[in-house]
Amino acid sequence: MDVELAALIRDVPDFPVKGVLFKDITPLLRNPAAWRKAVNLLVGRLDGVAIDQVAAIESRGFIFGAPIAYRLGAGLVPIRKAGKLPWEKLSVEYSLEYGTNTLQAHTDAIQPGERVLLVDDLLATGGSAKAAIQLIERMGGIVVAAAFVIELTFLHGREQLQGYNVETLITY
Repeated sequence: MDVELAALIRDVPDFPVKGVLFKDITPLLRNPAAWRKAVNLLVGRLDGVAIDQVAAIESRGFIFGAPIAYRLGAGLVPIRKAGKLPWEKLSVEYSLEYGTNTLQAHTDAIQPGERVLLVDDLLATGGSAKAAIQLIERMGGIVVAAAFVIELTFLHGREQLQGYNVETLITY
């Protein structure tokens, strides 16, 4: 675990609902050296892995997915919440630790056989990551890894991603 980065994660109790302890990445993001370090560490974990597209989950996944895609010379595929994409889309519903949601991607976002890195800020229950992987694979993409800044191990999200290479920087 990267202790320097972990020190910049703020706990926010009872957000977005009572009983949830939210891990706030904004203190890390406002620190240019820490944000750069997080991106560089995640890119470094993928050294030697061929990646065509980086699929980033809305919204905090975009914050890390875009610079990672740029660094890797890959395209960026936004995986969005329902109703946010203007073109033909695929949808998958999933469970959160505090409800349900739907993720969508454009039907032409990933071509069959493309190697895809999935990126988000946080791995909790694994529901959103698993749903995003389902979207990627329905388009014919090959998920080569999933990268997260934070993992909440007590929620066992990694179990939802068995068989995939999962990389995280900070664990709780």
